[in-house]
Amino acid sequence: MRPDTGQVLHFSEDPTIKKFVPHVAKTSRQARPYVWAVGFDRCPDYWFPRHCPRAMAWKGPDTRPWDVERFVGAGCGERVHAIEYGWLKAMMEVRLYAYRLPADPFVPIGQPPHAVVAEEPVVPLGPPEPVSDLIELHEEAGIQLRVLDNLWPFWNQVTASTMEFSGIRLRNARRSTN
Repeated sequence: MRPDTGQVLHFSEDPTIKKFVPHVAKTSRQARPYVWAVGFDRCPDYWFPRHCPRAMAWKGPDTRPWDVERFVGAGCGERVHAIEYGWLKAMMEVRLYAYRLPADPFVPIGQPPHAVVAEEPVVPLGPPEPVSDLIELHEEAGIQLRVLDNLWPFWNQVTASTMEFSGIRLRNARRSTN
């Protein structure tokens, strides 16, 4: 599930949204109200239940080959996503929807950019589309999906490596075993 040219996507478990209005999320580090969405490259970050903690790592321009082999595996692509066993059932059962939004009002946010934001209300280009099997989406995109007992050992090693990485909803992960 990716946007077409001139579009960005917003993923949600709510199929009833008619208009996206800028707001400050409870968990946001940003004080300004925004409508959040993602472009083509960051869509896989949201192929999860909303509250599912996930640690993601991928090969970047400065990533050492041994780090790719260590975290992703030899011959296993260039990207890995990890969740905890406690979220696997939700991953298989969630009803996730993608809203296609016009890209024009959105600008990149973050350094490097990890999402796009709009400061004005945005109306979807059509009804929300059900997102298919999330595990299958990972497979089709060539993204290794790893299921772990605890995310923290993986996260701590990835963030100390040359891999590029992102963690979402990590506050929902089990407590560290370290």
